[in-house]
Amino acid sequence: MPKGSPELTEARREEIINACEKLYQTMSFKEITIKEIGNVTSFTRTSIYNYFQTKEEIFLALLNREYELWIASLKQTMEQVEAMTKDEFAAMLARSLEERAQLLKIMSMNHYDMETGSRPEHLAAFKVAYGESIRTVLSGLDRYFPDMTVSEKQNFIYTFFPFMFGIYPYTFVTEKQRTAMEEAGVNYVFMSIYEITYNCVRKLLGGED
Repeated sequence: MPKGSPELTEARREEIINACEKLYQTMSFKEITIKEIGNVTSFTRTSIYNYFQTKEEIFLALLNREYELWIASLKQTMEQVEAMTKDEFAAMLARSLEERAQLLKIMSMNHYDMETGSRPEHLAAFKVAYGESIRTVLSGLDRYFPDMTVSEKQNFIYTFFPFMFGIYPYTFVTEKQRTAMEEAGVNYVFMSIYEITYNCVRKLLGGED
């Protein structure tokens, strides 16, 4: 365990996570190493191992933070709005994910590596946030659509959350990918995070408002 107060421990954990986040803006998951992360922190690279044993654990902590920010955003909106139509609920979820592109990027590209490369206690801590995100969305369905059956709500949850893993690849396409699709005769139609999420949620809710 690292020495120092809980406040210092948390501050250093956050500094490591922030360093990883900064590098991820210009580097790929494969390119980023513990050494690279250590180069942009205020303490030695070896000190990182007091907090995280692998870069996967650092990325998992970053993903955990992204989930917590998403959850907080959803809860804040739902606390302020008493009623929503299906269109409004779809728009709310779409806007919330539009603000969390990094969440979608990490989920879609590195999720398996992060989970397999992290110790059980780190994985369990992440699953707490993941579980809370499901409960938060489910609470929105309970609140705004009381006529939905249990089966309909489960279908929504078990369709929407796996769907989230594919949002980023469908909304962020490199020039290389675009060229390859054109050469292959693939008719790619660009959709934003908002558009693709809104359409999915609206179809899952079904029917009229």
